[in-house]
Amino acid sequence: MAPQPSAPPARPRVIVISGPTASGKTAWSIDLAERLGGEIINADSLQVYRHLDVGTAKPTAEEQARIRHHLLDVANPDEDFDAARYLGLARPLIHDLASRGLVPLVVGGTGLYLRSLLRGLFAGPGKSPEIRARLHQEARDMGWEGLHARLTRVDPITAGRLHPRDRVRIERALEVFEATGRPISSFQKDHGLAEAPFETLFFCLSPPRETLWSRIETRTQAMFDAGLVDEVRRVLAMGYPPRVKPLQSIGYRQAVAVLAGKMSTDAAITETIHKTRQLAKRQMTWYKAQPDVAWVTPAETGPAAETAVRFMANG
Repeated sequence: MAPQPSAPPARPRVIVISGPTASGKTAWSIDLAERLGGEIINADSLQVYRHLDVGTAKPTAEEQARIRHHLLDVANPDEDFDAARYLGLARPLIHDLASRGLVPLVVGGTGLYLRSLLRGLFAGPGKSPEIRARLHQEARDMGWEGLHARLTRVDPITAGRLHPRDRVRIERALEVFEATGRPISSFQKDHGLAEAPFETLFFCLSPPRETLWSRIETRTQAMFDAGLVDEVRRVLAMGYPPRVKPLQSIGYRQAVAVLAGKMSTDAAITETIHKTRQLAKRQMTWYKAQPDVAWVTPAETGPAAETAVRFMANG
């Protein structure tokens, strides 16, 4: 009788490749996936959207032809796509890949997606359209900085972790508080974010700051040269309003302003570079707070790849 294939492990081994924006995640992850016999699961909150390619630095058609990518182009720009939806799609994918003898590589820089995937989400209250509509009106009156100040009064732990203009997370934290009378940080503490569904090797690419700043500047210029403003023009022509969430992100917001005549292209490029560097700083702060991160500089990707080979071989 021919030997039967062994059952997939209850806790599949997963390799995570993260790091700040423009740190080189895409190129290295494709090389590593080819070496390991793996496929890539996107963990970038903008690359899930259709029609938004240039400004999200989505892997090119050629890159996707080299290695199969998952969770790209799975939502329209006006769809609500959050960490819970990401979790519901990504975890089954990991189990499916592992069951077929493929190495799952989770690649991207959205910390909330990575945390939910690797450590779970607390069971908080559902979304309230009424509360959100009121918060949006208040944001128009006082700005998200004003709502962040309110969050500081009712949930200083969460407020201390958030940028004053982090609309999505400020909105959710205030929504939870208004719906339950409890700060979201207390729900997270009770949950403990202690799920461990996978054995994980977590790489964080960390180029020297000067190198990263230069890459951000080069990539921003390349995005505008490659037609970022035209991409936004096409999306708006499809009927999507400029207020949809992905068009409020860095780069897209500036391109919208160019089309509205509120900003020159040169000013948009300069502001996008500045905002992207600020984002990279926030991302690095988040990575430094995560346990068991393996830091990798550009000169260390070779030894890191050997570590990944050993990690999978010992599974």
